[in-house]
Amino acid sequence: MKPIRKILIANRGEIAIRIMRTCREMDIETVAVYSEADRTSLHVRYAHEAYYIGKSPSPESYLNMDRIIEVARRSGADAIHPGYGFLSENALFSQKCREAGIIFIGPSPEVIRTMGDKISARETMMKAGIPVVPGTMKAIQDEEEAMRLIREIGFPVMLKASAGGGGKGMRLVHHPEDALPALRAARSEALAAFGDDSVYIEKYITSPHHIEFQILMNNHGNAVHLFERECSIQRRHQKMVEETPSPLMTPALQEEMGKVAVNAAKAVSYSGAGTIEFLVDDQLNFYFLEMNTRLQVEHPITERVTGIDLVKMQILIAQGEKLPLLQENLTQSGHAIECRIYAEDPDNNFMPGAGKISRIAEPMGLGIRTDGYVYEGYEIPIYYDSMISKLIVWGNTRDEAIKRMKRALYEYKITGVKTSIKYLERIMDCQDFIEGRYNTHFIENNREHLTDNNDCAHSCEDMVVIAAYIDYREKLGRVFDTKEFLPLQNRWKKTTHIHHF
Repeated sequence: MKPIRKILIANRGEIAIRIMRTCREMDIETVAVYSEADRTSLHVRYAHEAYYIGKSPSPESYLNMDRIIEVARRSGADAIHPGYGFLSENALFSQKCREAGIIFIGPSPEVIRTMGDKISARETMMKAGIPVVPGTMKAIQDEEEAMRLIREIGFPVMLKASAGGGGKGMRLVHHPEDALPALRAARSEALAAFGDDSVYIEKYITSPHHIEFQILMNNHGNAVHLFERECSIQRRHQKMVEETPSPLMTPALQEEMGKVAVNAAKAVSYSGAGTIEFLVDDQLNFYFLEMNTRLQVEHPITERVTGIDLVKMQILIAQGEKLPLLQENLTQSGHAIECRIYAEDPDNNFMPGAGKISRIAEPMGLGIRTDGYVYEGYEIPIYYDSMISKLIVWGNTRDEAIKRMKRALYEYKITGVKTSIKYLERIMDCQDFIEGRYNTHFIENNREHLTDNNDCAHSCEDMVVIAAYIDYREKLGRVFDTKEFLPLQNRWKKTTHIHHF
């Protein structure tokens, strides 16, 4: 297969920019697509070309498969990279790309379909000898049958939407009287979110750890894992902080889980980058949870400890190359942590917030990486996920990485909108996190510490830093000619060709 020369990124925001950065390093031209709300977004200006694809709501823009494929044709793109979210795990979109003769940078539609449906994924893994959480093997339709199966499995149980994700269509049930109302609620929510009300039942693992393994597999059958990520700090089943290596991991467990993850990928003849997610109990028994057939939000921490560009690997695999990696040569160096920065108010039930960024100062220094897309004056739209950046730090040890993250969060200043930065600082200060003894109940178990609103001292320090930053920017404006000191977003605009339908 000939090398890919131009890639359309079917996404927006920070992940679009992150993919484009690798493309520039590989001398691959990039095509951005954007909605009405994203006309001024940085991903539009960073790309070589940009095309308007529709109104702000996702179904009219970033979920419009036919329009995105039409742009790919018009722009001469060889391939489409879906990023994560939107169409990244949509089997129909992968199929449409194939029919259009465009490379989909990801697995085949058959694999996406098999692993995207959690019931078929469980069945496939069981046939391959992969340990799965005890539960049902088919969708539950009859309520009487559901109650019988729940009693057989034993409380507590988790009801899960077969086509679900992101915590939607999930209900934890501890008592018999709550089972039927929870089943009806889960089915209703699943139908509204995914157009499919299929629900299955799993035994709930008490005190679970959420650990995932990054895998890479090419079209020649070569598969490797790039070790684990600890993702147990979650709110409403949404990850907030990730780290690697996991504080729970032992060398023996890592080796065993890594082999199982690779075997899971081989069982479906996977292609590209993917993630095998596991639940691990306190006795270090582990169970397959699901497979994400795409790049993960938290992929940068794996890149940081392995030195491997996962997007580059995706592109090389998509154009038919063999993996230049051998499992025995792969190692981890140091420790990495990622914090997700959201535009939301932790003191108001984490209510998402749109609004204009008035000032922003990102942390810098040794071992710090920020993947973001906002800038001063940017208006955060209401139509999409509220995550505005990812803060990644690296240290030689876990202790050093935690201290570096605390310093980086202290330096991260955003005004104009509420953010989760203070909440993340409290997590870094929490003794359970510092000692590495936490599971998916971390937020619940440390609620009092995490909701402490006594931030007066920090707020005063923040105001001093912000005032100094504003003074610094004003002095720069007097020193430099404005043409030489254009904001980054305006400089990018000069090199991007903007197109409209």
